[in-house]
Amino acid sequence: MSKPFRIVIVGGGTAGWMAASVCARFLPPQLYSVTLIESDEIGTVGVGESTIPQLQLINAALGIAEDDFVRATHATYKLGIEFVGWGAPEGRYIHAFGNTGRPVGQTPFQHFWLRGLRLGEDAPLDAYCLNAAAAYAHKFARGPEAQSQMLGGLVHAFQFDSGLYGRFLRKYAEARGVHRIEGKITHAERDAQSGDVARVVLADGSAHGADLFLDCSGFRSLLLGEALETSFEDWSHWLPCDRAVVAPSAAADALTPYTRATAKKAGWQWRIPLQHRVGNGHVYSSAALGDDEARAILLDGLDGDTLADPRILKFTAGRRKVSWNRNVVALGLAAGFMEPLESTSIHLVQSAIERVLKFLPLGPIRDADIAAYNAQTAFEWERVRDFLILHYHVNGRSEPFWRDCAAMGIPDTLAEKIDLFRANGRIHRFNEELFAEVGWLQVMVGQGLIPAGYHPLADAPSDAELREFLSLIRQTVAKHVGGLSDHKAFLQRHSWAAAG
Repeated sequence: MSKPFRIVIVGGGTAGWMAASVCARFLPPQLYSVTLIESDEIGTVGVGESTIPQLQLINAALGIAEDDFVRATHATYKLGIEFVGWGAPEGRYIHAFGNTGRPVGQTPFQHFWLRGLRLGEDAPLDAYCLNAAAAYAHKFARGPEAQSQMLGGLVHAFQFDSGLYGRFLRKYAEARGVHRIEGKITHAERDAQSGDVARVVLADGSAHGADLFLDCSGFRSLLLGEALETSFEDWSHWLPCDRAVVAPSAAADALTPYTRATAKKAGWQWRIPLQHRVGNGHVYSSAALGDDEARAILLDGLDGDTLADPRILKFTAGRRKVSWNRNVVALGLAAGFMEPLESTSIHLVQSAIERVLKFLPLGPIRDADIAAYNAQTAFEWERVRDFLILHYHVNGRSEPFWRDCAAMGIPDTLAEKIDLFRANGRIHRFNEELFAEVGWLQVMVGQGLIPAGYHPLADAPSDAELREFLSLIRQTVAKHVGGLSDHKAFLQRHSWAAAG
């Protein structure tokens, strides 16, 4: 090409600046120019403060030192998500990262655990998981100290301030050549012949064209939704919550290395502890709960003084039918929304950016590339959707909202997964779906779904051998966790943010 291929990112925030940072790191400047347009007048949603371990991959790819990242974003470490009151009103379990138990040969651990239940070995799954035990003990480690030869070691993610993360990435991207334009986009203009988006027009009258647009404009979906009129696939019949009331509260003394999701009357409440504050939100169905009551439930569930007035966000669960249409790829909320129940929002941005790199054009955009991108995106979103629906559908609560969720029809893909597990404890991971077998295991068992049987090979050990095997894992977990550092003390040694 005689001039660089032009990429314009519409919108900042986590999605926009993450895309800009990746482009700055990997795209040769002689081949690509990268511009990001955002307006300081337009705020970001700013509730994606909890992540899954895959974020480590993009930080490593960008060459970002973990301590620098944690300090800059006032982050804490995360070993999993605790669910309170979902399987039963007083029950709790943790969907922890890392391994639970260990297989014997080709037979997964849950089959031996299920056989143990019949022998009276009633220790919960948490007792066989390093991450779960460390989370509840408020312990943490990384590197060699975190490793266990028998159980694989701790696996961590982060809880952080998404506004600070956006600023951190902006500094990174601009230092590497990304050009930022301050301005509010009023509309987009399409090419009369091709139908592509030709340019975006700002309030000051200036226009900016591109060969490829990355739409990071949030719920508005300025390019994919408005300009290209890409239809929206509504999933609210499966994920009925459509609002969230959010408010930060004062920092907690105990920095729990896990996110908490507590089931409520018609939804659930999150708690995300950061170094300088606690992020809180109450996700609910407006058909089952009024805004005033939802706000009162949130405020009643805080463990510190509020730092700002609660604000209400409105959304519809679902996604655009395609995320790449013509010369526009939507990232983050511009592509769709699924509530942050399993902390997947930022990951879906990350995986989309990785996919953009895989199919990145340098010249004409090919239909085959667009089709492959959209097929992979649809699969990822639908499998994450199924995992979220599982939490609502398999529940042990008595309120009308939850009874309706238990009675609702569910996607065939999820029904098949539940049926397979309910029969004999089997879990099959299809292709590259995000959540592994151990995640499905923890949530299904935690929600109260105990299989009728188990794999016949779990009967190979004698009763005494099985008891010894299960006991050894529990002892290994307890011993390893006992030697770990306190989570807050670890942060203070390595990456505590400066006051203010």
